[in-house]
Amino acid sequence: MKDTYESPLNSRYASKEMQYLFSPNKKFTTWRKLWVALAESEMELGLDIKQEQIDEMREHIEDINYDVAEKREKEVRHDVMSHVYAYGVECPKAKPIIHLGATSCYVGDNTDIIIMTEAMELIHKRLLNVILALTDFAEKYKALPTLGFTHFQPAQPVTVGKRATLWIQDLLMDLECVEEELAKAKLLGSKGTTGTQASFLELFSGDHEKCRMLDKKIAEKMGYKDTFRVSGQTYPRKLDYRMLAILSGIAQSAFKFSNDIRLLQHLKQVEEPFEKKQIGSSAMAYKRNPMRSERISSLARYVICDSINPAITAATQWFERTLDDSANKRISVPEAFLAVDAILCLYQNVASGLVVYPKVIEKQFMQEIPFMATENIMMDAVKRGGDRQELHEKIRTYSMEAARKVKEFGEENNLLELIANDSEFGTTLEELRSIMKPENYVGRSKEQVEEFIEEVVKPILEKSKAEIGEEVEINV
Repeated sequence: MKDTYESPLNSRYASKEMQYLFSPNKKFTTWRKLWVALAESEMELGLDIKQEQIDEMREHIEDINYDVAEKREKEVRHDVMSHVYAYGVECPKAKPIIHLGATSCYVGDNTDIIIMTEAMELIHKRLLNVILALTDFAEKYKALPTLGFTHFQPAQPVTVGKRATLWIQDLLMDLECVEEELAKAKLLGSKGTTGTQASFLELFSGDHEKCRMLDKKIAEKMGYKDTFRVSGQTYPRKLDYRMLAILSGIAQSAFKFSNDIRLLQHLKQVEEPFEKKQIGSSAMAYKRNPMRSERISSLARYVICDSINPAITAATQWFERTLDDSANKRISVPEAFLAVDAILCLYQNVASGLVVYPKVIEKQFMQEIPFMATENIMMDAVKRGGDRQELHEKIRTYSMEAARKVKEFGEENNLLELIANDSEFGTTLEELRSIMKPENYVGRSKEQVEEFIEEVVKPILEKSKAEIGEEVEINV
C-alpha cells in the first residue's frame, strides 16, 4: 500500500533488528509471556491455578489472534482488556485466571522496560562495532601528520589517527553510560492499580511475604534480578528520560563526527565512502556530497530534540498516574531508539570506508607549516643570543605580511624568506627549510594513539568480543 503514511525510520533508516523490537509481535508476545509468568508465580505461591492452564497459555504465546483483539478493542476501547479477551478465546481453560489481580500497566509497563532494555543491548553492540572501525582507522593513520584546527582555523598539527581517538573517546563515554544503565535494569513487577499491591494482598489472604515473592518470581522468570521497590501504577517515567538522555549523548557524539567528516571532505582531505554508481547531485554530476554524514547529522538533531519529550512527561505526571504520557511515549521512545540505531549503522559504514588523501593533507600542511614553525624558530634564535620579545614582534609582523600576500594576492607563503633575510634570527633559508618536516610538529600524537588504543580501547573490545565484527547494511 502506497497511500498511507509510513515512517522513514522503518522504510529507509533503522535496521530490521531494531524494527522488530518495537513491532506489535514483540510487544504482544511479551504481554503473553508476562501473563504466563504471573499465573505461574501465583500458582507456585498457592493460588488455585492448574498446570494445564499454564501449559495452554504457553502454547499460544506466539499465535496472536489479532483480528479478535482488534474487533474487541473497537467495542471496549481498551487495548489490554482486548488482548486479555483474545488470549482467553485461544485459551478457554486458562481464561478465568489470565491477568489475575493485575492492572494494565503490569503488561504495558513491564513490556516497555523489556523492549527498551533489549534495544539498549542492541545499541551497545552497535557502539562497539563503530569503536572497532574507528580503532582500525586510528591505528592505520596514527603517524600521518595533518593540520589541527581550533575555531576551524589552522592550529598546531596533530595526526589523522590522533583526531580519530577523539571520536572514539566520545563513544567510550556513551558506552559507559549504556553499560551502567543495563546493569541497573529492573522491572516494574506486579504492583497493582496504585502501586500498593492491594489486589494481590487480597488474593494471598493478607500474606505480605507472598506479595513480595510474587514480584521476585516474575522478575526472575522474565530474566531480571530486581523490580522497583515502590511505584505508583507505572514505573517512574524518569526511566524513559534516562534512556533517551543516553541516546541523545550518542547522537551528540555521532553529530560531532559527521560534522568533522563533512568539513574534511570540503577540504578534500578525507571522504566518506562513495559507490561507483552513486549520484552526488541531480544537477552537478561531478559532485561527491557527504550524504551519509549529513544523514547522521540530520537524525542526530532529531534525537537530541526528541529527548526533551520524556523529560516533560516525567515532570508532569500526577500522583500515582495520569495517561498523558501514553500517546507521547508510544512515539518518542521507539523513534529515539530507531533513529540512534540508524545513526550507528551509518556511523559504522562511514568509519569503515573512510578514504584519506595524504597528498592533499601534505600540500595543505606545507602551506601553513611556516606559521607553525615560528615558535621553534624563535626559540632557536633566542639560544643564539636574540631577544625573545623583539623576535616575537618581528615574527608577528612578518606573519601578518605573509598572510596578507596569500589572502589578498594569492601568492605563496614567503614567511621563511622574510625571516631568513632578517639577520637578527641568524639563520639561512636552507636551514629553515630543512626543519619544515611535518612529523616534527605533531608532539606525542602517534604515541598517544598507541597508548590510548592499547591501554583503554583494546581491553574494552576484548571484554565484549562476542558482540563485534558484524557488518551493517544501509538502505539508501
